[in-house]
Amino acid sequence: MATFGVLISNRSFFPDHLVLTAREKLLACLEKWGHEVITLTPEETNMGETMTYDEAVKCAELFRRNADRIDGVIICLPNFGEEAGIADAIRMSRLDCPILIQACDDDFDKLQLENRRDAFCGKLSLCNNLYQYGIKYTLTSRHTCAIESEEFAADVERFAHICAVVKKLRSARIAQLGARVMPFRTVRYSEKLLQASGITVETEDMSEIFADIDELQDEAAIEAKMAEIRAYGNIVPGIADEKVRRQAKLILAIDQWMEAHHCDASAIQCWDSVEANYGCAACLAMSMMSQRGLPAACETDVMGAVSMLALLNAGDVPPVYQDWNNNYKNEPDKCINVHCSNYPACAFEAKPEIGNLDILATTLGTDVSFGALKGRVRPSGMTYLKVSTDDRRGVIKCYLGEGKFTDDPLPTFGGVAVCEVPDLNGLMRHLTKNGYEHHVAIAQTLCADVLEEALGNYMGWEVYRHS
Repeated sequence: MATFGVLISNRSFFPDHLVLTAREKLLACLEKWGHEVITLTPEETNMGETMTYDEAVKCAELFRRNADRIDGVIICLPNFGEEAGIADAIRMSRLDCPILIQACDDDFDKLQLENRRDAFCGKLSLCNNLYQYGIKYTLTSRHTCAIESEEFAADVERFAHICAVVKKLRSARIAQLGARVMPFRTVRYSEKLLQASGITVETEDMSEIFADIDELQDEAAIEAKMAEIRAYGNIVPGIADEKVRRQAKLILAIDQWMEAHHCDASAIQCWDSVEANYGCAACLAMSMMSQRGLPAACETDVMGAVSMLALLNAGDVPPVYQDWNNNYKNEPDKCINVHCSNYPACAFEAKPEIGNLDILATTLGTDVSFGALKGRVRPSGMTYLKVSTDDRRGVIKCYLGEGKFTDDPLPTFGGVAVCEVPDLNGLMRHLTKNGYEHHVAIAQTLCADVLEEALGNYMGWEVYRHS
């Protein structure tokens, strides 16, 4: 799961046994929950604590040596703690990762000198010091909590996902394959603003992908990919093997390019260069990448790829990329979301159909349009996210929220879904007043809390959470 730097503090006139038992419980719980720990040992400092300045130096040195391994830091206050020692340790470690602050409950019947904690108060002092130093941190859902409680287990799970989002985005490499589709000025973005957040965009012309396809000679790999395609979805009747082979070669070429350039997600010029110059749709290639954890956004929407990557790391569910597309009857909190589509197969309620593009095939022709996935998105809770660079203001901003995919009747084609979002009209007003795109990334899980904390607190982006 995650590797945490663990810092356990103390205040000298509180009972030592509180520190010893808290350390034992915390390390045991983190191991049980699947995490690795880097922390001071009782041989390095008294009880493995960080209290004095000398102990803070030792903690900082330990964290610096393991900076590449540490995803986040958990600070435990068994008692009031020594806020200056903790703040100094974090500052001197020079770590730039999420920090979770946990403070232990006092038991009402154990407020005597030999058992009293005062961590309730100490957490305020610690946060005050971290705030003065400009160190960002995350709080548990309740001000104090027991280490072995279910609520703290949930806090750690949420924190691990926050760490995953931040770590991935701060070093993300996004592929832009092909030029922006000419009419889609909506997907313009600032590479420089992304780079300032640690996100690199690697660009390639589609002609280079086509050249890579011409160089493919591994017949076994091509046949294996064709078999994978047939297992992935139900190919509509009448599709010739040559079209499946064409798809397989496109997928292999893109896969190899992504691996060679160490990219984490992609945005692809899915129309109409691929169809016109190669002879198939790109949806299937994008779907299969998303299914295995390399999110792919259509129409060269790089900010869509960033949104999908954040969602994947926040919720561990391959996201879909859709249009906010139609009103649904006269129900103001529901709308129809569609795309051609490139959804991962796991998003559908049944094994998807693989056929020709629908609307685009009317102008491009069916001969060059094979490769679109079709079906109904399965009912589920969902989290939506769209990140955008606001170039006029020089900031990265996003909106997010939670809703659900419903099973309401939907007599239309493509990759389709009915979405229900509380105060949908209010959300649309926010999007239209703030210049957001018509695209949105959606994951079939609830992870808005993770995204709000990761993108707002640690990435420093402007976040609007709709409710």
